[in-house]
Amino acid sequence: MGALWIAHVTVTDDEAYGKYAKLAGPAIAKHGGEFIARGGRFVQLEGKERPRNVVARFPDVDTAVACYHSPEYQEALNHARGASERELMVVETTD
Repeated sequence: MGALWIAHVTVTDDEAYGKYAKLAGPAIAKHGGEFIARGGRFVQLEGKERPRNVVARFPDVDTAVACYHSPEYQEALNHARGASERELMVVETTD
C-alpha cells in the first residue's frame, strides 16, 4: 500500500524555512517520495488553518517514516524548527 505524507505549515521565518525546503525536497526524493501538492490553493473546511499544505506520495508507510528519520531529512528539519509551526502525518492509501 502507498502512503501520503501530509504537512500543514505556518512559516514564521521565511529565510530559515527556505533552507529547510531546499534540503527537504532531495531527501524526500531519495526515499522515493514525490510531491503531489506543495503550497497550492486550498479551502479550509474544518480545523486550524495553516497557509502552507504539502502532500508527498511514498511507496509505503515504512518508507515515509524512514525518510522522516533519515539523516538527510533531519538536517533539513533543523532549519524548520523555530521557523514554522507544523503538523505532519503519514497516512496509508487504499490503492
